[in-house]
Amino acid sequence: MSTLKSIIFDLDNTLLWDERSIDEAFQATCGAVEQETGVSAEQFEHIVRQTAKQLFEQSDIFAWADMIEVTDLEALWGNFTAQHTAPLKKLSEMAPEYQRETWFLSLQQAGIEHPGLDVRLARMFAAERRKRPLVYADTLEVLHVLRSSYSLVMMTNGSPDLQQEKIDSIPGLSDYFDHIIISGTFGVGKPDSSIFEHALKLLGLTPQEAIMIGDNLNTDILGAQSVGMSTVWINHHHAEAPADRKPTFEIRCISELPATIQTI
Repeated sequence: MSTLKSIIFDLDNTLLWDERSIDEAFQATCGAVEQETGVSAEQFEHIVRQTAKQLFEQSDIFAWADMIEVTDLEALWGNFTAQHTAPLKKLSEMAPEYQRETWFLSLQQAGIEHPGLDVRLARMFAAERRKRPLVYADTLEVLHVLRSSYSLVMMTNGSPDLQQEKIDSIPGLSDYFDHIIISGTFGVGKPDSSIFEHALKLLGLTPQEAIMIGDNLNTDILGAQSVGMSTVWINHHHAEAPADRKPTFEIRCISELPATIQTI
């Protein structure tokens, strides 16, 4: 007889299709650049992505942001209004200039001289991303099915305000969860074992009574394994899991999850 009582879900690229939201925002923004300047949208997007990564990794906030898993592309559109800790305040202060400078340097590298275009693009990219609160087709249906039999928890890495904005952008999503844990609020992110132990303590459960669902082998799967939890890896890109991060179960999309859970 199964002892499973709770299912813990990652958010980005597990419930929300964040990867596609970002891709489409880039396509819209860089497409506008191509129309205005003639520079290839694909070429310019490549430059912007590289520039954003390099700038973010050089920033004073990077070590902390990487620890709670705020990514360079999230920093490129987030408002970061939460300022209740020193690192969050610093992120809030650096983000607007980081966003503008990324587009400024990218335009410079592409040989585009249009005064004020960097500011327009920074605003446009953020707006285009916010237009696209995308979930996978079966996300809400799967949550509805599982909610009747299990307690559900969301555990997401990132800045508290940005992750909450993503959650709130999908009407009714938060209603399925008994607890929502955001690394920026907790203080450390997955794969640190303490955030998984925190979730289990909230639930009053042992590791054998909960299972972790996520798309990331490093944060979701390795982290849950560190406290003895079973895992389900959503392998969107048909990758191969290394030996030290082999999930308990592997599925291709979230629609396969209820059938997998029934086998436990």
